[in-house]
Amino acid sequence: MSEITPAIAALAGGIFPALAWLWFWLREDSAHPEPRRLIALAFLAGMVAVAVVIPLEKYAATFLLSSIATFTAWPAIEELVKYLSARFTVLSRREDDEPIDPVIYMVAVALGFAAAENALFLLSPLSGSTIIETILTGNLRFVGATLLHVLSSAVIGVALGLSFYKSKTEKFTYVVIGVILAIVLHGAFNYLILNTPEEHLLRAFGYVWIGLIALLAVIEYIKRIHPKIFKSS
Repeated sequence: MSEITPAIAALAGGIFPALAWLWFWLREDSAHPEPRRLIALAFLAGMVAVAVVIPLEKYAATFLLSSIATFTAWPAIEELVKYLSARFTVLSRREDDEPIDPVIYMVAVALGFAAAENALFLLSPLSGSTIIETILTGNLRFVGATLLHVLSSAVIGVALGLSFYKSKTEKFTYVVIGVILAIVLHGAFNYLILNTPEEHLLRAFGYVWIGLIALLAVIEYIKRIHPKIFKSS
């Protein structure tokens, strides 16, 4: 039983904070909330995506000869897998019928991904280190990595929202730009974390908070997007 306890604690430590953030973001779609079963499906898809990402990143690592390549390849793998997980589970459903919906679904996938990833990171400290180290590890990932996943995936959701009533060609262009921007944001944050002295880490996290504030402002704009109605003369 004692061998199972660290795994249960790590899973709880990864999932419950992510669910708290999910509750916060669902309030952004309180006017016409998405079905809870689809939100749960998106969250689960994000968790499963971690199992896809890990072997892909290990395989890619055999070809990466520099840190710059790593900062580019790994965020690209994670953002693409998160987007495809959302695309094949929830984004193609009829319930995705408002510009704000893809943002909410992408956030749900991101939080599921962060939950599974955080649980894996917490498992090692819980298994053999001190409680203080575990708390510090959890706080850093709760504030930093979790919000980074939300921000980067939400950028893709914003691209989908902005192009919601546009042509297929325009939608594709918006998605490509959104994915590229998500990869750039993710890679830039990873670079900052690994190259910033520990005493200045909060500054790097501050950039994520600034991005989230900007994101909330954009979301308010997306909520007001409506299809154009052309009247015959």
